[in-house]
Amino acid sequence: MSITLTDQDTFTLRTAAWGAVSLMAAAAVAGSPHKAATEGAIALASATGLVGHVLTKAPKGLNSKSTAALADKVLPALTAAMNLLKKQAPAEADNFRSTVIVSIEASARPQKGEPSPTMAEMARKITGALDAA
Repeated sequence: MSITLTDQDTFTLRTAAWGAVSLMAAAAVAGSPHKAATEGAIALASATGLVGHVLTKAPKGLNSKSTAALADKVLPALTAAMNLLKKQAPAEADNFRSTVIVSIEASARPQKGEPSPTMAEMARKITGALDAA
């Protein structure tokens, strides 16, 4: 089965995945946001299948004035991406979800010891948005 994504579909998937990494970097502000973003980006770049092809680059327009404004874009995009993939390519929905989960886990990795409560809460919100589909 071949799946054809529109430009809007591709934008939604990119906004969701790259936005999740951006949210984790924002939550790492007390530690090392740059390292969190780098680790998350490496995880996204390691994706395979259709998801890997789509996530080769970040979308434009993820810059926001606040973490709340970023979350307002990203969390709904995560749910929309899962809904889209569940309808068009269920195996890719699982691939997308696991790719995002690995990227948020990788983003939390630069922290010494356990992820901070802020990062753990952001990861919970991201996972919740993925699972809301």
